[in-house]
Amino acid sequence: MASTIDFVRRAAAQARRIAGAGMGAFLLAEAGLLDGRRATTHWLRARELAERFPMIKVEEDRIFIADGPVWTSAGMSAGIDLSLALIEEDLGIEAARAVARKLVLYHRRSGGQSQFSSLLELEPKSDRIQKVLTYARAKLASRLNVEELAEVAHLSPRQFSRAFQNETGQSPAKAVEHMRLEAARALMEDTAHPIDMVARQTGFADRDRMRRAFLRSFGQPPQVIRRQARGPAPADEAELEDA
Repeated sequence: MASTIDFVRRAAAQARRIAGAGMGAFLLAEAGLLDGRRATTHWLRARELAERFPMIKVEEDRIFIADGPVWTSAGMSAGIDLSLALIEEDLGIEAARAVARKLVLYHRRSGGQSQFSSLLELEPKSDRIQKVLTYARAKLASRLNVEELAEVAHLSPRQFSRAFQNETGQSPAKAVEHMRLEAARALMEDTAHPIDMVARQTGFADRDRMRRAFLRSFGQPPQVIRRQARGPAPADEAELEDA
């Protein structure tokens, strides 16, 4: 183990960046490379990482984190997202997209995304409800009313609402809002898109409606969440967002 830690220290001294996927964060921590930095690991081991290495600011609910030259990710699949982010940083988004296509990935998840996806939490029991959730996730910018979703499930609106509630424990409207919130938060944390654009792209229609949803779910408005994750928000965003 000591020789491995020495190797990691030497590699970090010679490399422009160093990354640890999943349990790799523990190696970086043993080498002292995460002291005073933000880091993540798989949520099952995040508390252990924080307790063993109190100098690290562990953020257990993140896909990956880049803090200066040291990157960490939640696990193996999140390591792919981290790798694509490295490619994007060095070679641009088109290169990252080309690699993602070769890996048969739909898109790279942003580092700000939660390890606990809203789709995973719903855990529908039937393929038809899963199909509806997948459809809704791809169409967040559209209205997505019950009639449209019921048609995807090949059920009447009443039958669909009942089946959806029974399988997921949520109403269709609440589930769609959770998906929109997840997507909007990722955009707020990982892009510089104006708030109005984020609201339109995720189906909130306007910034005020999105702001109210953020306050209900996160206790903070979108601009504050962006500032915490990425520093000051773009100058063109209205100060009233903090009001």
